Amino acid sequence: MPDHTLAQAFIQFSLESGVLKFGSFKTKAGRMSPYFFNAGLFDDGAKLSRLAGYYAQALVQSGLQFDMIFGPAYKGIPLGAAVAIELARMGHNYPFAYNRKEAKDHGEGGTLVGAPLKGRVLIVDDVMSAGTAVRESIALIQNAGATAYGVAIALDRQEMATEVAADGKVKDVAHSAVQYVRETLGLKVCALAQLSDLLVYLGTQSANDMAQHLPAVQAYRDRYGVT
Repeated sequence: MPDHTLAQAFIQFSLESGVLKFGSFKTKAGRMSPYFFNAGLFDDGAKLSRLAGYYAQALVQSGLQFDMIFGPAYKGIPLGAAVAIELARMGHNYPFAYNRKEAKDHGEGGTLVGAPLKGRVLIVDDVMSAGTAVRESIALIQNAGATAYGVAIALDRQEMATEVAADGKVKDVAHSAVQYVRETLGLKVCALAQLSDLLVYLGTQSANDMAQHLPAVQAYRDRYGVT
């Protein structure tokens, strides 16, 4: 569970940065969501530094015991690097590695860059929609002889994941992507904030126009949410 004070501060920061927006947005699962979280808009040095600070604080508070950091291509590369820098600034220096989407056929070659993957590896990414990217990272880590230990993400949407049925249709499943990663893949998950934290935040904003979004977000949670 994320620290609630940290989660509320992170939500406020996401709103100020234009990363968290309200309206009507189509998700990868085809749902119409009343909110959208676009971590790509943490798009300057100051924002990325603050974001990495939130990750580092959450990781230290979580007590997760890992040996190195892995940033999956593409968003995870700068994010993982920034988190590694911030953790080192706090006195926790970890090796860092990332992957390329395409293998390099000259120089050092291969798809992995940075420190050799070994020990317990923490995957750092922005969001988790289906767990597909995590499975790809796990395969890379295991093939290198290391152990995928955990995942750090910015926001846990706490909603049902989807899967493709035998007839080709997309259907909802009873678990979220985060639950799947925890319970099926066996990894630890550290999230800066959850949808439940966003609902709490909106419930405290009666003095401004943020509160108007609460009913729509709550209705979305009631329809697609998981416990």
